[in-house]
Amino acid sequence: MTNSHAKPLPLSAEDRHSGATTPLTPGRSAEGGNGFLTPTQAFDALHAFCAPALVRQAYLLTGRHERARAAVEEAFQLAWQHWSEVARDRDPAGWVRAAAYECALSPWRRLVPRNRVPDPPPDPADRALQQVLLRLPPSYRRTLVLHDGVGLGLPETAAETEASTPAAANRLMHAREAVAARLPELADPAELHRRLVRLGAAEHLGTAGPTAVRTAGEHRTRLWTRSAIAFTVTVVGATALTLRTAPTHCPAPVSPGHAVQEAPPQGLLGPLLPGASGLRAKLRKERAAGPERLVPEAG
Repeated sequence: MTNSHAKPLPLSAEDRHSGATTPLTPGRSAEGGNGFLTPTQAFDALHAFCAPALVRQAYLLTGRHERARAAVEEAFQLAWQHWSEVARDRDPAGWVRAAAYECALSPWRRLVPRNRVPDPPPDPADRALQQVLLRLPPSYRRTLVLHDGVGLGLPETAAETEASTPAAANRLMHAREAVAARLPELADPAELHRRLVRLGAAEHLGTAGPTAVRTAGEHRTRLWTRSAIAFTVTVVGATALTLRTAPTHCPAPVSPGHAVQEAPPQGLLGPLLPGASGLRAKLRKERAAGPERLVPEAG
């Protein structure tokens, strides 16, 4: 998804003590030898290095703890499903980061009622910054977090947000102006970076372990595979049933009608009855071919 090489948002002291700040290049041995890591070992190393910082970045984007954790877990599940692609990427951490941001800012997640109310940090200054961030359009918020929070350059930010460099610069400028209008003390980009890091690390946001993520990803893959198989079987069965019950021949069309010979034309009167002949003669003898009562009297 991206080829940027920026470092993740700075980790907390707890992450540094756990050794998560030492990245392992997927495919290379942890001891620095010439041996290669297995896909599972490489994935676990990538997860240990990136997951804590990505959860904090997703929290900056969403303002919700659970939504941030779910976005990062889904991103790593996608990474495990496409591990052959991720392992060959020049920046596997950037691949997962882009996926996590997409999941965090997905419009479908915003439809869930519990995702609409943010989880505010305890510090009032951090709460004010969070409110300003959440008022920004998602594309502006993502650009600001990537450039001023994560530390990506403008071309890398544009590439990861799938925008041109001028468009990314315009979004960054408007995002900074919006923040400075509400919080003038953050007009300095260096101070804004420091406050973004502090807001992201305001609360300890744990993540699921790599084993749980891999298991969930594999279960999700099996579920989608079974669903695809069931759908295919349904379509094949419906097609077979249609072919089975469809008529094998069509009836011959009805030929146009023909007039029946020696039949009287429609509407032709038959011969008069004996009494009717005398009545017709009487009527013809009447003046004006009708009874006298129908003829107006002369004045």
